[in-house]
Amino acid sequence: MIIKRVTCKGICSRHKADRPIVGGGQRYALEQKRCQVCEIFIYFPGVYCPCCGQRLRMRPRLGRDRAKLFALQGQTQT
Repeated sequence: MIIKRVTCKGICSRHKADRPIVGGGQRYALEQKRCQVCEIFIYFPGVYCPCCGQRLRMRPRLGRDRAKLFALQGQTQT
């Protein structure tokens, strides 16, 4: 079995997203995505990180932040 090691190559710094001026947990509402390997929020149209190839997180992990996101988007939580 071959284990693929995922590492940050520094390419993601070109796509780095600025912290929003409005407060608390609205990065995902502004279509910013987080790469857990590179530990950075980026603006990128794809689903996978352009740097390391890891799938990007498009929703917050915490339930309260998820509820805020769904409220901002006007959706019901599934």
